[in-house]
Amino acid sequence: MRAYWLKQAWQRVRQLSGDDAYERYLAHYAEHHAMQPDALPPLSRADFFKQWQEQKWTGVKRCC
Repeated sequence: MRAYWLKQAWQRVRQLSGDDAYERYLAHYAEHHAMQPDALPPLSRADFFKQWQEQKWTGVKRCC
């Protein structure tokens, strides 16, 4: 039972920190885009994180 709670806690930490973002992206891609006839292949892990970082840090990121 303790192992279950530790695993759940670790998954939650990964989710909150964004560490599991690539795995969630692949799951979303498989569910919504993979079967489309004109679908591009999913991004590689490196390309995904490069795009994620660019989206996160591009533009004004301050309050004033």
